Amino acid sequence: MTLKLHCFGESGNSYKAALALELSGLDWEPVFVDFFAGVTRAAEFRSTINEQGEAPVLVDGDLRLSQSGAIQQFVTDRSGKFGGKGEAERYEVLRWVLWDNHKLSSQAGLTRFLINFLPEQHRNPDVIAFNQGRLKAAYQVLDAHLAGRDWIVGDGITNADISCCGYLYYPEPFGFDRADWPNIDAWLTRLSETPGWKHPYDLMPGNPSDRA
Repeated sequence: MTLKLHCFGESGNSYKAALALELSGLDWEPVFVDFFAGVTRAAEFRSTINEQGEAPVLVDGDLRLSQSGAIQQFVTDRSGKFGGKGEAERYEVLRWVLWDNHKLSSQAGLTRFLINFLPEQHRNPDVIAFNQGRLKAAYQVLDAHLAGRDWIVGDGITNADISCCGYLYYPEPFGFDRADWPNIDAWLTRLSETPGWKHPYDLMPGNPSDRA
């Protein structure tokens, strides 16, 4: 049975789930969620897809999973990939996934939205600057950790990499310049050169140009 991922291209959290599925080799297909038309806030979506009103959502028969980290773990359990080798690495992968969701992707996603998708009259420069300051601290942590390393955990791609890269390939500006962070830049290049890798706008339906 083909796995279905309710997602949209502009969503970095959707990208984490979609990239894990794509690189795992599991049989899956995207189902477009028109987030900017308010679909996730609609009663039908909340009652039939995800009561939390968010994407991504993975559907496997009667099983429905939301939250990118949970979906990534599903992919690991099904494919045997990206979970780390041995107990210590498994917990280290989880540690970085949780860190990303709290410190990196949460701030990057919000800041990118505030700068690029929120109507200009509602943008608050002070809020944006505050979030960018927090993001700079997260970039410093990640860049320092990647010094002398190919991957965040162990000697291959894990869910830690797939999670932390979630918002870092998008072209819309939000205060992240790869040239400022050489270790992150090299890591993102390494990941994008992995066979099967795709850019979020190539992997999932939904692109700002579709709404232009």
